[in-house]
Amino acid sequence: MRHSVGLRTVNVGLPAYLGTHRGRPVTSGIAKKPVTGTAELWLSPTGLEGDGVADLVDHGGPDKAVYAYPSEHLPAWAAELGDPTLLDPALAPAPFGENLSTAGWTEPDVCIGDRWRWGDAVLEVCQPRWPCFKLAIHRGRGDIGRLLKNAGRTGWYLRVLVAGAVPVAGPLTVIERHPAGVTVLAVHEAARPGHAPREAIEELLTVGALADEWRGMLTARL
Repeated sequence: MRHSVGLRTVNVGLPAYLGTHRGRPVTSGIAKKPVTGTAELWLSPTGLEGDGVADLVDHGGPDKAVYAYPSEHLPAWAAELGDPTLLDPALAPAPFGENLSTAGWTEPDVCIGDRWRWGDAVLEVCQPRWPCFKLAIHRGRGDIGRLLKNAGRTGWYLRVLVAGAVPVAGPLTVIERHPAGVTVLAVHEAARPGHAPREAIEELLTVGALADEWRGMLTARL
């Protein structure tokens, strides 16, 4: 059975000055804006046309080609952070640095290894997202990374299995559910110390689609 994924906005951004960290200037592509004025973008194995990464050591690459974040989380964040602008893409575009602002699916629903079709492209869910200090600068909240982890509202990264032209207006379609049924939320929780037994972590490690970075994090928990 195929399932549609709502697509609220598609967001891109090239590396630019973001702020300072420990007295040093920080350049990042996290400050993304909704795509307008074009019907299609090219999606390559490393990301969307018009999108970029400043730090190629810790960010970007095939397992972080596209970052999806559920728009369902924004009302909760707006209330918890006291920031109603989060509810308006015109005022707070891509608040978590997401490429895709999605609707209809959240971390308990999406599984590692699920495959999505977007235009001519095919993507595969491969890991949750744990943010670095750049999200704190972007949001102006030093505690946002901790809050995101505690809430489990992480979003997820997708790798690109088939490159191609993608329509900015969608649709996105889940064309294959991974048979293991390991959710993004389950992987996130397992990587937090004391949140999953050894047997559960060992089972998660059998999912071949899991990104190497998270495979290493879970292995370290054993």
